[in-house]
Amino acid sequence: MERTMSVEDKIRRAEEIYYRRRGQAVSNNTEYVREDKKEKKDVKLFRKMIIQIIVCLAIYSGFYLIVNNNYIFSEDFTNKVREILAQDINFMEMYSAISNKVTEIYNSIQGKPEEQQQEEQQSSEENIQNNDENIGGAEEILTEQPTGETSETEQPVQPEETPQEPAENLSQMEQDANYIKSTVSFIKPINGVISSGYGQRNPTTPTVPKNHTGTDIAASIGTKIVSATNGTVILASSEGDYGNHLKIQVNDVIVVYAHCNKLYVKEGDVITQGQEIAEVGNTGNTTGPHLHFEVRYQDRYVDPQLILEL
Repeated sequence: MERTMSVEDKIRRAEEIYYRRRGQAVSNNTEYVREDKKEKKDVKLFRKMIIQIIVCLAIYSGFYLIVNNNYIFSEDFTNKVREILAQDINFMEMYSAISNKVTEIYNSIQGKPEEQQQEEQQSSEENIQNNDENIGGAEEILTEQPTGETSETEQPVQPEETPQEPAENLSQMEQDANYIKSTVSFIKPINGVISSGYGQRNPTTPTVPKNHTGTDIAASIGTKIVSATNGTVILASSEGDYGNHLKIQVNDVIVVYAHCNKLYVKEGDVITQGQEIAEVGNTGNTTGPHLHFEVRYQDRYVDPQLILEL
């Protein structure tokens, strides 16, 4: 029997006898080995999970510092970066310096004589200079006149006139003011101090509107008001916040003279430029004697100071 058993059978038989003597079964030993492997696998998974949590915390901390710390992306930092980017870098000089340095190191390693090193350096500099000359010659060719003719005395270049701003870039009010100035002649209605200009304002009196539709020219009561334009009186009234006021129309333009003391003209009168039409007063919704001078074009208000100097 011993002679017919193979070596593997003998080993297995010896293991069975060994475990039987120790009171343990082979299957139990296998289970123990499996349990040890399972425990080791659980430990590895736990360590891997801990490492992932630490990495996530580090990433979160980095984002938190970037968002809440202004030093990293502060204004000084961005300005310095812009200054560096704005510098004019000569790549040819940089290439020449680097190539010369590399050549020196290589020659020192190879043990070349100093004269040969200088010759190679001069040849590299000549190549760079030739490249610059070729570039300059190409630029001259591109800037030559098409006819190829050159004059002995060059004519001075006349500065180009600054083009006027296109109408698309002007506001509606600026376009209206330009049209009015080109079609209607204006003069100052009175001489005085501007007490309130056109547009938004912050009045101290609650009854005074914040949006001012004209220009107020302060003057004493009784100062003569002359018509700034030719035209026809389409309204002479004493009603409303304007008090005693006139509306004079010329073409599509209406000029308003408000808060007058007396009116010298009536509706339907044809007015000439410079004619006395009223007196400065303090009627209507006012805080003092002045002339409210207003210009309208197609029911749109226009700043009088865009049309003439008051």
